[in-house]
Amino acid sequence: MLLLLGMAEDSLRIGGLSSGLAVILNSEDGKENLSKSHLVSYSDDFGQQSVERTLEYVFGLPNKSLAPLNGPIDSSLVRSIIKNHLYSSSDALVSERDGVCIVDNGSGPDVIGLEKFSICGEIRIIKPPLLLESLAVFSSARANACVWKGKWMYEIILETSGIQQLGWATISCPFTDHKGVGDADDSYAFDGRRVSKWNKEPEPYGQSWVAGDVIGCCIDLDLDEISFYRNGVSLGLAFSGIRKMGPGFGYYPAVSLSQGERCELNFGARPFKHPIDGYLPLQAPPTFSFRAKQLLDCLSRLLDVQSMERAERFSVDKLRRLKRFASLEDLFYPISHGICEEFFSALEADSRSAEFIGWGPLLLFLMGVFGVQAPHDWLSLDRVVDVFLEFQGSYVMFEHIINALSCGCKTASLVLTECPYSGSYSYLALACHLLRREQLMVLWWKSSDFDFLFEGFLSRKSPNKQDLQCMIPSVWWPGSCEDVSAESSMLLTTTALSDAVSKIEEKHRDLCLIVIQFIPPISPPQFPGSLFRTSVQNLLLKNRGVDRNMPPPGISSNSVLVSLYSVILHFLSEGFGMGNICGWLKNCDSSGHDIGFLHRGGQQSLPIGLFLKNDPHRADISRLGGSFSHLSETHPVYDQEEEVIRWEEGCMDDEETRVTHLTKQKPCCCSCYDFEFTKCSKYPIRNTTKNSRHHCSTIPERSAQVAAECSTGSLNDEIADKPSSSDQSESEFGYRPIQHMRTVPRDSELSSTTLREEELLDALLLLYHIGLAPNFKQASYYMSHQSQSISLLEETDKQIRDRACGEQLKRLKETRNSYREEVMDCVRHCAWYRVSLFSRWKQRGMYATCMWIVQLLLVLSKSDSVFIYIPEFYIEALVDCFHVLRKSDPPFVPPAIFIKQGLTSFVTFVATHFNDPRISSADLRDLLLQSISVLVQYREYLAAFENNEAAKQRMPKALLSAFDNRSWIPVTNILLRLCKGCGFGSSKHGESSSPSVIFQRLLREACIDDEELFSAFLNRLFNTLSWTMTEFSVSIREMQEKYQVLEFQQRKCCVIFDLSCNLARVLEFCSHEIPQAFLSGPDTNLRRLTELVVFILNHITSSADAEFFDLSLRRHGQSVEKVNRGMILAPLVGIIVNLLDASLESEFKEQNDVVCVFASMDCPETMHYGLQYMLEYNWATSFRGEAFVHELCQLENFLSLLIRYTESQKIEGLECGETDADDGMCCICYACGADAKFAPCSHRSCYSCITRHLLNCQRCFFCNATVLEVLKTMEKKTVEGLLK
Repeated sequence: MLLLLGMAEDSLRIGGLSSGLAVILNSEDGKENLSKSHLVSYSDDFGQQSVERTLEYVFGLPNKSLAPLNGPIDSSLVRSIIKNHLYSSSDALVSERDGVCIVDNGSGPDVIGLEKFSICGEIRIIKPPLLLESLAVFSSARANACVWKGKWMYEIILETSGIQQLGWATISCPFTDHKGVGDADDSYAFDGRRVSKWNKEPEPYGQSWVAGDVIGCCIDLDLDEISFYRNGVSLGLAFSGIRKMGPGFGYYPAVSLSQGERCELNFGARPFKHPIDGYLPLQAPPTFSFRAKQLLDCLSRLLDVQSMERAERFSVDKLRRLKRFASLEDLFYPISHGICEEFFSALEADSRSAEFIGWGPLLLFLMGVFGVQAPHDWLSLDRVVDVFLEFQGSYVMFEHIINALSCGCKTASLVLTECPYSGSYSYLALACHLLRREQLMVLWWKSSDFDFLFEGFLSRKSPNKQDLQCMIPSVWWPGSCEDVSAESSMLLTTTALSDAVSKIEEKHRDLCLIVIQFIPPISPPQFPGSLFRTSVQNLLLKNRGVDRNMPPPGISSNSVLVSLYSVILHFLSEGFGMGNICGWLKNCDSSGHDIGFLHRGGQQSLPIGLFLKNDPHRADISRLGGSFSHLSETHPVYDQEEEVIRWEEGCMDDEETRVTHLTKQKPCCCSCYDFEFTKCSKYPIRNTTKNSRHHCSTIPERSAQVAAECSTGSLNDEIADKPSSSDQSESEFGYRPIQHMRTVPRDSELSSTTLREEELLDALLLLYHIGLAPNFKQASYYMSHQSQSISLLEETDKQIRDRACGEQLKRLKETRNSYREEVMDCVRHCAWYRVSLFSRWKQRGMYATCMWIVQLLLVLSKSDSVFIYIPEFYIEALVDCFHVLRKSDPPFVPPAIFIKQGLTSFVTFVATHFNDPRISSADLRDLLLQSISVLVQYREYLAAFENNEAAKQRMPKALLSAFDNRSWIPVTNILLRLCKGCGFGSSKHGESSSPSVIFQRLLREACIDDEELFSAFLNRLFNTLSWTMTEFSVSIREMQEKYQVLEFQQRKCCVIFDLSCNLARVLEFCSHEIPQAFLSGPDTNLRRLTELVVFILNHITSSADAEFFDLSLRRHGQSVEKVNRGMILAPLVGIIVNLLDASLESEFKEQNDVVCVFASMDCPETMHYGLQYMLEYNWATSFRGEAFVHELCQLENFLSLLIRYTESQKIEGLECGETDADDGMCCICYACGADAKFAPCSHRSCYSCITRHLLNCQRCFFCNATVLEVLKTMEKKTVEGLLK
């Protein structure tokens, strides 16, 4: 050996710290491993030996406890130091474990699991060791261990959040199909779904739980108490004074699960997520765990010193303090290799400890090295992982690490003080970094739990009410009386949470990109994306039926569906960001630009086989024409499966109004309006990233090519909601390839396994339907409930100000506090939904998705054979997504351009397909009809219908034909909106009248051109209005008899009354626009109309208690001006006035006499009273100014004519000696002569009654014989047109 002492100090300067303390003596052949290198001690000026002192620091030994080293630093030396100094310096603490009894169930004497013979129902272990799922209606089981003294606990991770009873029970507790833990003596349980504790009877306790919660079940047998913890936070003392037990007869951990519920039990086989001080795990930790932690601590100190040595700057104090250490570049490998050799050798000797070590000390070590927040120390982690992977035993440990990271994503909660690196971020960041190594990615892929773990990584825990209070402590809403600082505080809070959500979503995308890029090592070789494609299909297959009322067992957490949806939406909208990998994608831009699929514009295409193949994950999905099995028999299309349909973007729109990604005017998703409107919004949710190195693009995370493709250049560069990769080291930023990734020849014939963007779009829509739609529905509920609660709170505040006295004031204040809590809860939920669901890039992607899908549907609607095969969820997702964007808070874009700039095709589709017979589902047709009903309520959207040629051509007649027993409510609402402003009393206080003159004209023309269609519509309108008024009258009478207004009955009365008012308005429109239907020809329609008017007047004006009548209609918080009798009386006045005006025109003067028909009704006194009531009604509550005076004068003249006519008829009857018995009178109405008879049965009645009867029935109302024709006296007339 040759000692080299003449080396200059500068030559070994590493990281700014002078080494000069050791030299390396290589063997003569120079080929020996670094571990064989000799590091010789060298004394510095102070006589300190650097190598020894370094080892002492790394192994946590006292100073100068190691003698000078004369031999090489290798694994043998390191292991001898560990055994002689580290292990002997401290021993693991042994906990007192008296008081627990474990019965060996075949897994080992110290292993706790389920006691198989205790299981009642059907419990399946879906993943070892103890992830349980109930397959029966109610299943129960207990563990094979009991406790009778001491303080013990176990943890339960909730995979689902339904009805579960978790706790403790004695062996005497009976389990049945309906009773479980907590339903008997000596059994105690907590149920977070019903927020109750159970011991024979339930009592309120605790908080509601959510999927991902960790429930700690603790029993203190010293104090005889049981308590529960949620995520480490005590829910309070649940039970006290529980019965004492003796050895072998103690309390067993026990659970009861309803069908489909899943949870994972941990009795101590893994470290607890939230250990409680003083409580021991039922299963003792492995003996090696303490020493494993010691070894990993040594590695941590080794890395700490190395990190300090790599640092570029040190203070003088640090230099002096660290001068005694040798260069870690030379020491790192032999020391780390020796530690790992000892670590894995001990694990091999005690294989049962691998799970505990992997889930506990090793996971904490890796996360400590990598860092839970950015910037991450990926360099140190890589060095450690490189050493680990040299040992075969490390692969088992990394399996546990991957499992633990996946589980951590499920249980991690967002914590405001940790934002933006909160929630599952740290687990995802570490997982992404590890899985970029091909060895570890292969290890994960080979796992039988690949899909399960993939779902775990995509999981994101939702907050409950208490969580939201911690996450959003300050609450503010427009008009609130909260502290003035609450607004800015809430904005800062939501911004921080938005940043955290963006970080997590970014890591989800990173993980999915790794899966997309991975090429499974199998033959034949696969393309990149095949594994991701299979995983998505498996997930969709697993979640078939999730939208049913009773979902099947085993479905995924909703957060998994939402996360995967967000990932795919970002890929399709903002691009993959994968460079050349994108070239493997079908339909990728030929130029190589990573332009988002949804924003490419130009020619679009879709393989028809996507709909015509019955893939397993779509087997039970209904198609527009019915079930797939039915369609494949009745409409087989085998020859079209390989076809690809192509169209030009915007081809279904009018050229004058066409807006595409290639036109000068861009769609809303790519225009400047989305940003400008956000700036104008008073309370936007901003998501700002703070990093001076990276600038936010105009469209978050969109490449420059996309911005150029979709923008005119006028976009503002300051949109601040980019899902950012800021604060990461450069090597971590953006896309990083998998190490040592294999390549596949491009000409390989594997097109069937290639990841298609069209398939991703198809999966996106299905994920939206089963995952996002329920969330948006819940968000809509909270937004609506928030508005109602704010109104109630303001009304209560007003009452407190007006009636501040005594006991009533006390009750009002209590009520106010209750309303205030409701408002704050709603505000927090709405804020959370805005943060998690309504970020700007998602809104842009959703808008582009709507554009793409609606054009696809319009193109395919031209081909009947393909259109009927389209899954129903395409239309359901389209309509829901459209309205979610329309109602989003803050708004996506101004309503004036929401449809105009990109979604005119949506108007075309709903207007032409809500009555499409090819759509077999009546619910789906109703959905389209209800969309029209909602949209025409707003002037901006109504204009879109008025400017749409397809809507103007198809809608009027389609609406009239769609008015049937099922769809009459939305059709009525649509007709009412189109006819708005043209009736008597339609201009109320504060209501702007904006009728659609265009559609009024089109409706009038449709009614006149197709008499048969209008006659059928009018008949259904008469029948429906008669039914609603009858139901309303019955409901009022029921409440009057009991003299109490129940909330349900009041709600029912309000709904029926509103519907009756709307139907009356439509009838008023018909009398104004088509008076000839009542005044020309037979007087059947006029008589039916008159009877209906009299019928309504009788029910409205004959109420014995007017105050009770109004009270039954007016819900809490509604004023008299909004709900009153005038709402139904006004259209009646309008009907009478319209008929009187029309009868004055020359063409109707010789037709049916309105006065005569009204006067012929029974009970003239009742009718006169009703008309007089309308004259005396206080119309000032409904009108502005004196606009009603002229019509009331007409009504007064009409009443005078009726009275005179009635009196004259009485006089004529007396003069003619009229008798009661007249065989020639109609026995149905007793008002006209029996001038017609049925054929062939010859029963007689008046022609008017017979005609009306035949509108609804083709049989004689005397003998029920089929009517072939109607014969008038001395005249034969066939009424085949009336016999349908």
